[in-house]
Amino acid sequence: MRHSVTKVVIPAAGLGTRFLPATKALPKEMLPVVDKPAIQYVVEEAVRAGLPDVLFVTGRNKNALENHFDRATELEQILTRKGDADRLQKVAESTGLANVHYVRQGDPLGLGHAVLRSKAHVNGDSFAVLLGDDIIDARDHLLERMLQVHDQRDTCVVALMEVDPAQAHLYGIATVDATEEDDVVRVRGLVEKPEPGTAPSNLAIVGRYVLKPEIFPVLEQTAPGRGGEIQLTDALLTMAEDDAEGGAHGVIFRGRRYDTGDRLDYIKANVMLACERDDLGPGLREWLREYVEHFSEQPA
Repeated sequence: MRHSVTKVVIPAAGLGTRFLPATKALPKEMLPVVDKPAIQYVVEEAVRAGLPDVLFVTGRNKNALENHFDRATELEQILTRKGDADRLQKVAESTGLANVHYVRQGDPLGLGHAVLRSKAHVNGDSFAVLLGDDIIDARDHLLERMLQVHDQRDTCVVALMEVDPAQAHLYGIATVDATEEDDVVRVRGLVEKPEPGTAPSNLAIVGRYVLKPEIFPVLEQTAPGRGGEIQLTDALLTMAEDDAEGGAHGVIFRGRRYDTGDRLDYIKANVMLACERDDLGPGLREWLREYVEHFSEQPA
């Protein structure tokens, strides 16, 4: 099905302070997950969904990210001379993956502000926003489903996932009404990182959005919220309350998501994705069995 959305915005201006000192000189988006930067998985997801026009909203010290999606002529020449076609293909893959653009955020004023910086590029059209901390398994089709719901209902769409209520304070949380579709809900309320024990549900926003261009004037009028930042969640709440603009809907995702924004979850993501690989999985799974058995035998 051909859909109306053609462009993707990927905010990538964060400092990655949770991964210091690794991110002192390296953008957090470039941290490897197995053998690819985390951000490449996100761009690949966009391209699979038919959205090869990608705008990165970057900040200072993000040159490594831009270089990754650019030509590496000297490296390509060396690999060509060596006859190393396999590695040459891997190097060239990121270069031709998408039609990539960049804009600077400037001041780090929050996700809503980063999205606002994309206004000129999306040029009055609906667009998708993909956050780099979340990797969606290539076998699942969350973004494609969100695009379908957007086109069918002419609405903003957020990805929602059930989380442990004890972890709800780490996310934006939605209040929803059921629809006639099992995986689609009408969003009635949104709160960004509620205080522990106060979350209205356990449906958390994960880092995927399909937004109508009407979000921009709302963002321009949105006052700084939690942390002194312009929160996309606050603007989406305004959209959700506006029936004339189609409100907002959520797609409940029950597939495989890998969180690379937290150190422990980042390690888990590397292990899980490596275990799925034909070239790495058999040896890694065997080693894990041996390691767990050895570790369990150690005195407490």
